[in-house]
Amino acid sequence: MSDDSFFREVNQELRQDQAKALWTRYGPAAIVIAVAVVLGTSLWVAWDYWSQTRANNSGDAYSQALTLAREGRTDEATAALQQLEADGYGAYPVLARMRGATVLAEAGDFAGAVAAFDSVAADRAVPESIRDMAKLRAGLLLVDHGSYADVSARVEALTSETNTLRHSAREALALSAWKEGRFSDAATLFGQISDDQQAPANMRQRAELMSELIRGSGASS
Repeated sequence: MSDDSFFREVNQELRQDQAKALWTRYGPAAIVIAVAVVLGTSLWVAWDYWSQTRANNSGDAYSQALTLAREGRTDEATAALQQLEADGYGAYPVLARMRGATVLAEAGDFAGAVAAFDSVAADRAVPESIRDMAKLRAGLLLVDHGSYADVSARVEALTSETNTLRHSAREALALSAWKEGRFSDAATLFGQISDDQQAPANMRQRAELMSELIRGSGASS
């Protein structure tokens, strides 16, 4: 046997011994890690499939409820939305509550609609942006079906300079003030809208028109 062959055999034996030692030391742990990776991946795939399925089912149910509402089948639409509120997935239960309130308003049940929007607005589990929208929707209904105090209780906090809903909130409050004969308050609010360059153009035009109407009548003095 040549020296080269001898050294190769020795190196091979050493590598085998090292491999056996590494396997003895780390082999069981490697198996556990591999099993954990496979199991974790399988569980994640199963959860993702379950989640997507529930979301798709809720989306389909929501679309069907909207179709019923558009067709004027109010009772069926309300029942479908209530069912979705009870067992829907993700954001759909909250969307069902908001849409359910709208269905009530479209059916002429304004008190029920306001109560439904108020319920969403008071629910701390609902995202703040949706709660604010519920307050605004209730306030808009109360412009025609409530008092200035009723509207103010819902939208006053939304009129701050940092709130993205401030333009609509100010308009609702201004219209309510105007209807109740609070012309000075209405003029101030309409002026805030028309002076706000970030307000939608059509809303600013309405505010300017109402401001001119109040000034022309001499009611703001």
